[in-house]
This record gives sequence, C-alpha cells and structure tokens, in this order.
Amino acid sequence: MKTRILTVLTGVALLGAVAFIGTGAAAQTAAPTDMPATAVTAPQAVPALAPGVIAYSPDQAAAVTAQAEQWLQALKTARARFLLTAGNGTQLIGTFYLNRPGRLRFDYDDPVKDFVVADGVFIYFYDANLGEQSNAPIGQTLADFLLRSDIRLSGDVKVDSVVESGGLIQIKLSQSADAGAGSLTLGFTREPFQLKKWRVVDPQGSVSEVELFQMQTGVALERDLFVYRDPQKKPGSLNQ
Repeated sequence: MKTRILTVLTGVALLGAVAFIGTGAAAQTAAPTDMPATAVTAPQAVPALAPGVIAYSPDQAAAVTAQAEQWLQALKTARARFLLTAGNGTQLIGTFYLNRPGRLRFDYDDPVKDFVVADGVFIYFYDANLGEQSNAPIGQTLADFLLRSDIRLSGDVKVDSVVESGGLIQIKLSQSADAGAGSLTLGFTREPFQLKKWRVVDPQGSVSEVELFQMQTGVALERDLFVYRDPQKKPGSLNQ
C-alpha cells in the first residue's frame, strides 16, 4: 500500500493534482473567488472515441482547459473527504487538507494510521506498520503540480486530450519533456465547475485514482496540520 500511495504522490515528477472524495451527506461546496462564471459549452457532435466518450473540438478543448486552469489558480485552501483506489483495487478513505502554495495533508480513517503531509518544502509519508517515514522535496513529486503558486496547464505539462466521459469533463496531461513518463487525468463536473477526481497512470501502466466529495474551499486551516510530527516521538518533535 505504501508503494501505491507514493506512486500517486511521487511517481511522475512535475505532474500531479489533488482530488477529494467523501461518503454520506450531500456535498458542501464553496467556489473559490475569481472563478470563471461562464459554464462550459456542451461539446458539439463529434465522433465518439469509445462508447460513452465524447471528444471536444479544438476550440472547446482550449476553452475548458483555460477554465480548469483558472479554477485551479483560484483554489487556495480546501478540506474534503477522499477515496484513494490503488491499481490492485485496494481502497483507502480519509480527509484531505490543502493550503496553497506548498502545503497539504492526507489523514486516513481508522484503522489505518498512515498519513501524508507537505510542509512547504518536503512531502512526508508515514508508514505506521513500519514505524518509518519517507520524504522527498515537493518539486520532485506529483504534488508539486497542485502546490505551485502558479498552476499552468502548459509549459512543463501538455494537454493530450479533452473528452467528456462518465459525466465528467476529463483533461489528460503528460510531461512535455517525457510523454512516456505517465499521465494525469483531471475530472471536472460541469455545474458547478470543480475538480471531482484525478487518475494517475504510471510508466508501467498501473492506474491509481482519487475521487472527491464534500469539498469545501476557502476554509481556515490550522498551520499545525502541515507540520510533520513523528508519532513515535514525544510531543514537540517537529519534522524529524
């Protein structure tokens, strides 16, 4: 399980996003400020790529990509429930926290004691079974994409396709310099326009997916959430 979580977070440098999921009550959402007000235009009749998959025209793809970029740029803080589904079908649920730029946290529900935290410089994964943590600079992980102060769907990433499938607008991204390094697909709902899930395909073809529910944005979060504390050490031990 540790390997799969780290694949989602660190498997493809310069690609990444964070999506969220929850269960139970109806979703509670608050749109980030300065989000585009215009709804995405429905795709015109173009050949389906597969049953239930509708391709966007170049103009439509450019418009929705710009809208997604603007939405991500406006996303500063968030709290949500998430469901992580690994390539082998294993699932973990928990709570996700985001404070851009540079900070995030994944806390898994009991009985899982693992957690992931980014403190603005490093991202840490704590493996409760081993009683150990692994870490890497944020810039070398998938999380870098969402944690940047300036999120762009261009430059070191490129848009490979924009389609509508499964009720979501799906934007597939890859590294501009190495298309074979894997891919990241962001899934957005149409109304309201917001991130609903993401899917990572690693270079070996293994798929991991995170889906979101109950996302709240623009929320106040305690800074202590984004500090790594070793559960094996006494209170007060930070980033060790």
